[in-house]
Amino acid sequence: MKLGWFKKANHPETGEIKSSGSESYFKRLKERLSKTRKTLSGGLEKLFSGKQGIDDNLLEELEELLITSDIGIQTATGLIKSLSQKASVISGPDQIKELLKQELIALLNDPAPLQQKQESKPHVIMVVGVNGVGKTTTIGKLATKYAAAGNKVLIAAADTFRAAAVEQLTIWAERAGADIVKHRENADPAAVAYDAIEAALARHIDVVIVDTAGRLHTKTNLMEELKKIKRSVSKKLPSAPHEILLVLDATTGQNALSQAGLFNEAIGITGIALTKLDGTAKGGIVISICNTHKLPLKYIGIGESIDDLQEFDPVSFVNALF
Repeated sequence: MKLGWFKKANHPETGEIKSSGSESYFKRLKERLSKTRKTLSGGLEKLFSGKQGIDDNLLEELEELLITSDIGIQTATGLIKSLSQKASVISGPDQIKELLKQELIALLNDPAPLQQKQESKPHVIMVVGVNGVGKTTTIGKLATKYAAAGNKVLIAAADTFRAAAVEQLTIWAERAGADIVKHRENADPAAVAYDAIEAALARHIDVVIVDTAGRLHTKTNLMEELKKIKRSVSKKLPSAPHEILLVLDATTGQNALSQAGLFNEAIGITGIALTKLDGTAKGGIVISICNTHKLPLKYIGIGESIDDLQEFDPVSFVNALF
């Protein structure tokens, strides 16, 4: 099983494939974060205009600046507390910018991404999130990337309440060369997931990606439905699901933060995929989500193409943010 996306034997010594689009991806990431960067960098310059040092008033204004960048009150307060302890060595915007970068990278590196149980086969990823966040597209991109890395992939179309989701996943499966398990419309999602694991075991599949509903047309509680799917998967494969990936839309700001809390409390999230990070989104939400809920951000999406979904790198993100 080759769970890593870039681990096909290519380099004669390391066996790694270097992403040819890494530089262009960083450039696009900077473009998507331009609004937040303008707010942060421009705001810092204004705050220090005509001032020789840092005082309580400036720290208060800086805290407000961080909050307006969607970093969140709790995270902003923590950052200001840390910066205030270093106030004596701060004399200008460049210094405070560098200290902020160090603090943000530390926040984004904690928690560290959970280790995948690579000994398990198949490796089961349950993907959750409300409708409209880009869940189906994210699943399609993940399936394509895993397949390209040499894995046998199966998609479970367990969002049976939205016909378009099954149709879209079928197209993605065909593109990726992945198998798909689907039932009739409005079938029991947990039954689809169970059958998918059964099929994966029989076909010696490496990776199973389970789609789930983001909204129900019945009175059934969504979180209870997701718990049922999780139990169904575990019934067939006790160690599964190995990952529960929450897809969030960056443009929804603080709403994405509350969604992370609700899903995590209900079913236990192991990682987040943040989509639609474009020029309208406030990039600070990335920091707020990671710090508030102590959840690792695994993937970040800045566009529609396959290469626009990448494994999250805290250093590159913070550098693009400033």
